[in-house]
Amino acid sequence: MKFDNASSRFSASRRTFMAGSVALTTVAVGLPAAAAKLLSPADPFIEGLLKRMTIEEKAGQLSMAGAQGMGRLVNPDTGPAPALQTTLDEIAKGRLTGFFNGDDVKLGRDMQQIAVEKSRLGIPLIFAADIIHGLKTAFPVPLGEAASFDVDLCARTARATAIEATAFGIQWTFAPAVDIARDQRWGRVVEGAGEDPWLGSRIAEARVRGFQGGDLRADDTMLACPKHFAGYGAVQGGMDYNTADIPETTLREVHLPPFKAAFDAGALTTMASFNDTAGVPSTGNAHLLTGILRGEWGFRGLVVSDFNSEKELIDHGYAADEADAVLKAVAAGCDMSIQGGLYLKHIPALVKSGRLKVAVVDEAVRRVLRVKKALGLFDNPYRSLRPERLATDIRRPEAVALAREAARKSMVLLKNDNALLPLPKTGKSIALIGPFVADRSNALGPWMVFPDMHTAVTLEQGVRAALGANAAVTVVPGCGIERPVAGGIEAAVAAARGADVAVLYVGEATTMSGEGASRVDITIPKAQIDLIDAVAAVGKPMVILLKHGRALELPASVRSAGAIVCTWFLGSESGNAIADVLFGDFAPQGRLPVSFPRRAGQQPFYYNHRATGRPSMVEGPPVGARYREVSTSALYPFGHGLGYSTAAYGPTELSQTQLQRNGTLKVRTRVTNTGNKALHEVAQLYLRIKVASVVQPVRALKGIRHLDLAPGESADVEFALDARDLAYVHADSSTRADAGGFEVVIAPNSAAGTPVAFTLA
Repeated sequence: MKFDNASSRFSASRRTFMAGSVALTTVAVGLPAAAAKLLSPADPFIEGLLKRMTIEEKAGQLSMAGAQGMGRLVNPDTGPAPALQTTLDEIAKGRLTGFFNGDDVKLGRDMQQIAVEKSRLGIPLIFAADIIHGLKTAFPVPLGEAASFDVDLCARTARATAIEATAFGIQWTFAPAVDIARDQRWGRVVEGAGEDPWLGSRIAEARVRGFQGGDLRADDTMLACPKHFAGYGAVQGGMDYNTADIPETTLREVHLPPFKAAFDAGALTTMASFNDTAGVPSTGNAHLLTGILRGEWGFRGLVVSDFNSEKELIDHGYAADEADAVLKAVAAGCDMSIQGGLYLKHIPALVKSGRLKVAVVDEAVRRVLRVKKALGLFDNPYRSLRPERLATDIRRPEAVALAREAARKSMVLLKNDNALLPLPKTGKSIALIGPFVADRSNALGPWMVFPDMHTAVTLEQGVRAALGANAAVTVVPGCGIERPVAGGIEAAVAAARGADVAVLYVGEATTMSGEGASRVDITIPKAQIDLIDAVAAVGKPMVILLKHGRALELPASVRSAGAIVCTWFLGSESGNAIADVLFGDFAPQGRLPVSFPRRAGQQPFYYNHRATGRPSMVEGPPVGARYREVSTSALYPFGHGLGYSTAAYGPTELSQTQLQRNGTLKVRTRVTNTGNKALHEVAQLYLRIKVASVVQPVRALKGIRHLDLAPGESADVEFALDARDLAYVHADSSTRADAGGFEVVIAPNSAAGTPVAFTLA
């Protein structure tokens, strides 16, 4: 396997594609040919299989089992343990469609051999896993990588992930998560691309293209599964698994677009979400899984349940018992069950009793078989099941270099008073303080199913590598992540007093973000705040490096620091990448994909909220839509991010003030690097619909441009808008643009710039 193939690896081969009318760049991979074949009429091969299958075999094709740790059940001398042997017997009987989270490619190959050589019909298995942001080479968590605002980067890391995962025996990833999340209390914010549906859609497209490559049948491409369908990011109170009461217009305007973008990019599967929407759990929601997904969008791929989610219909109070839960899930359009075995257990009896029509089961099986065929499994059932690839395609140097690049580009410089950063490599002593400085266990972040912790680079390692063996660096933990350490604060204060600069690495542990990790207080744990307060009182220049999986409420001592950097969970190369930025070998260029609130109590909090009838006064008396204690403005708004130089934006200009229905409006400005260092700037286009039949956001992102400017250099930035970019979801669920007034601005973030007006005829 080589990484210099321009068709699929990490090459810089790029192409232009249109997002709305705004050009972006991504890895040069298109809609897989296999995806197009799913749209063709009935396949004689698949229909022939269906006619030969028993109802038990059909139920088996809809049932997936967990396989993590199964490799340890094989004794070299005595063979498989009884539990594993039972599973192998089920495969031989055609009663399983595949396995997820298996960690033994050789066992997977043996299982496949049983399926294709010993089962009656020889239907191959499919092997899946939750490969979210890397396998052994860990890339930044998805939210962190979204901060790069770089869709090409997202495609390349997904491509690298697919290469490693398929070497590990994985053919299908339960990713990307494309939930739009506007409440930072929700732990799974970390898995998606943030609060904006336009950015989320572009990143969803990129990650699907990266995972699936140019040929879905290739040995190193991996089936994508955008999840969680749908509305999971809107769970009430930010509490995981909670209800999501979403108006239909909001569902279609905010939460569905990333899924549609992912399917248009070639995704053939999706996963139903745990939540209910308007009282109907997604796994049994025919409106979502059949009405919108299949009926409106023409999706012909498969829907898989989330872990045991069909059984959870009982706990929701939506199903009376297991059989009723299976009936409602299959009838709604949830084709495959993972874990629990309820489909295998109940489908045959449901069909025999007449409660479940065999035609409904056949359609679900047809979808599963179509996807397996699209992956090339019927032609080559052993694709991605070659153990020899473990020696050549795991942690390739190119992948590790990409992890470092992605980590650098994902960091966001929130504040840099008096150009405190970058720090000089010589002439100043540094105190590295905080529980994460020498910590490796929290470097990778949540959702690493098969982590390789020992390869994670700590901050201490990265700084010492950057400065050399004789660097004047002192390392003091100061406290634990959530608990004080005896004498820790005193040691940290002494280190800060003896140094020229204090660098504090503080924030959240891995377990504070991700599934089941919702938080009431989205701030730094108290033990760390006490540490920060004490070091701040020393009065030395202070740099705060935040480790986190969400936007945080920042305490006063953090807000008053000279420099603040979002470092998220950056993956394998965390320490090296942070050192690159800290000492100026690479200038920060990330932008916030989520709005930082002033207080946790503002949640849900996002920039593209609808206008109210009594808008808040940002300053002045506490009237209008606001809280008594704080301004409604973000502490740091969506799209915010500084570099080591400064940018000046000229006025936004239009090619005309009236846009015709079939015409194009050019929106342009000039951006100038006004500093003395090179600058990577991300210009952002925001639109407002001034009058609509459904109240619209105060601003909505419609495009981005990446600019590299030398000191003093200027560049003209231009976007093209047409009527499609002005469309919105109406009360009847149709999407169209209305004649009327609009405002548009090109700005460095969602809160900046002076809009200009135009009309649509």
